[in-house]
Amino acid sequence: MASDLAPGAGDVLLIIDVQNDFCPGGGLAVPEGDCVVPVINRIAPAFGQVVLTQDWHPPGHLSFASSHSGRQPFETIEVAYGTQTLWPDHCVRGTPGAAFHADLETTRAGMIIRKGTRAEIDSYSAFFENDHATATGLSGYLRDRGLGRAFLCGLATDYCVHFSALDAAKAGLEVVVIEDACRGIDLDGSLAAAKDAMTRAGVRFIDSSALGA
Repeated sequence: MASDLAPGAGDVLLIIDVQNDFCPGGGLAVPEGDCVVPVINRIAPAFGQVVLTQDWHPPGHLSFASSHSGRQPFETIEVAYGTQTLWPDHCVRGTPGAAFHADLETTRAGMIIRKGTRAEIDSYSAFFENDHATATGLSGYLRDRGLGRAFLCGLATDYCVHFSALDAAKAGLEVVVIEDACRGIDLDGSLAAAKDAMTRAGVRFIDSSALGA
């Protein structure tokens, strides 16, 4: 094990959107999305600080294709904050699809960030909504606890993990993505593009085995 990767007092494990609708059988299933659960459960006890994020949309959310007449999932439209991919209905607040995967161990989490809660704006990142201006409060939470390095895992690599990693790097955190604890959608080459963007931002990629957990 590389000693610099051993989780310490300044590290946080950020578990992104491991919810039923992003797992097989869900409304917006990520291929093999449920495969991240045992990996995350294995590594989480190595971290003193754990944060979970949860998509939590109101019915009729702007990002749903069903909210736009004649539109289909995975088309794009222009909205006030830029280009928006339209998704199948997913993670509607209070529904079984929005719940965390039943096998995910969640009791270690010190904070749960619910995002996408406003009907008129989507939110991929754990740090900001998609207007890149409205903060979730996560940066302050981490700063107040002296946490300077974030290990990211969850769903999906090329969307919510990707944008969370970029915003974490912009916030001055050292960022590590645990690749085997993530899965991607890979929509029109989005996975390769996301990894390239994260690499250029200084994000480090590792396998969970490097943690020694």
